[in-house]
Amino acid sequence: MTTPTQSDTPAQPDAPVRTARRTADLTGGLQAADLADFYRDLHRHPELSRREFRTAGKLAAALRTAGYEVTEGVGGTGVVGVLRRGEGPVVWLRADMDALPVGEETGLDYASQVPGVMHACGHDLHVTWLMGAALALAAGRDVWSGTVVVIGQPAEEGGAGAAAMVADGMHTRFPRPDVVLGQHAAPGPVGLYSHTPGLTMSAADDLDLIVYGVGGHGSRPEAAVDPIVTAAHVVTRLQTVISREIAARHSAVLTVGQFHAGERSNIIPGEARLGLNLRTQDPAVREQILAAIRRIAEGECAAAGCPKAPEITVVSSYPTTVNDAALDTEIAAVHRAVFGDGAVLDAGPAMGSEDFSLLAPAGVPYDYWYVTSTPLSVWDGAPGADLMEKFANVPANHSPLFAPDLAVLVPGVQTLVSAALATLA
Repeated sequence: MTTPTQSDTPAQPDAPVRTARRTADLTGGLQAADLADFYRDLHRHPELSRREFRTAGKLAAALRTAGYEVTEGVGGTGVVGVLRRGEGPVVWLRADMDALPVGEETGLDYASQVPGVMHACGHDLHVTWLMGAALALAAGRDVWSGTVVVIGQPAEEGGAGAAAMVADGMHTRFPRPDVVLGQHAAPGPVGLYSHTPGLTMSAADDLDLIVYGVGGHGSRPEAAVDPIVTAAHVVTRLQTVISREIAARHSAVLTVGQFHAGERSNIIPGEARLGLNLRTQDPAVREQILAAIRRIAEGECAAAGCPKAPEITVVSSYPTTVNDAALDTEIAAVHRAVFGDGAVLDAGPAMGSEDFSLLAPAGVPYDYWYVTSTPLSVWDGAPGADLMEKFANVPANHSPLFAPDLAVLVPGVQTLVSAALATLA
């Protein structure tokens, strides 16, 4: 008997290809119509942060039916489902559940039925993907071993939900993860999956700034200190922080998104309130800009003779999201095996922000990627000669026109399932 040479030995598929085949087996029975019904129902009934009672209930019911141990009310309205299948790694899969205070203008036949509220960021898609992945992994539990933990997170908008779940024992009440995985719907032609090893999303801070003046009659401004004029100077001067104080090699954005003052046109109010949003990718740059905001506000108020210094409060913060480079490379390779080499790209760090990374215990690697969701008819009809020009001309997240293509329902489940299988034994 002779020993077979290398050429005589059948070639074995590499790990990503094996994972892709297992993913196909587990997701082959998915019913797109069932996913679409679940998604449309969530889209019709959006719920704002910390009020995701109905959404959480639907996810919890689906998980229980699939055999998960379900805990509700984690961090408020959070849902955690645990499915154990022998010894092996622990994988956490997360989706956010909250909607936005945006009035829907899509004209869809399943448009929001809640006035002034819609799923303008795709969280209804995220929950549907998570539910579908949880069911597929439960149905195919004979092909993997380990533990799957499914997380429906409340209140991502505003940055409080992940922290609330952690404060409620997320890291101690449930099996400790070996990896934490998540994904987000994004504008772009359907069929692309963006992976960025390392820094993938920016830090964000929301700030409230109050300018105090002296109220009076509109006919006698000399007897008042007008906080509107002072706040307007603050707004104008803040526009120079990025362009004149931050080196061009750094990415940062400072936006004044709110300006509230006064009740009547002939009354000078006693105060003006600004809402600021800061995006940074470097902690030192963040501190530099925060100091500049304070310096400018205090300087303008002093110059105007305001009766007291401005009040500046950081009301919420998101950390940077920094993917584990090795894990992201591994999952990107799996997604190439599932969807084809040309479907996976690296779009680089985004200025958007997330609280996803707070769910990962210290030292646990995590990965977060994007699934493009713009209908091809919308993408093809958008002005622009290249990808970036078109990207700027299609409805993006937080737009009242944001309407993902339902063609992404099954692929979005496959991305989560394949990523989980890459770790599970």
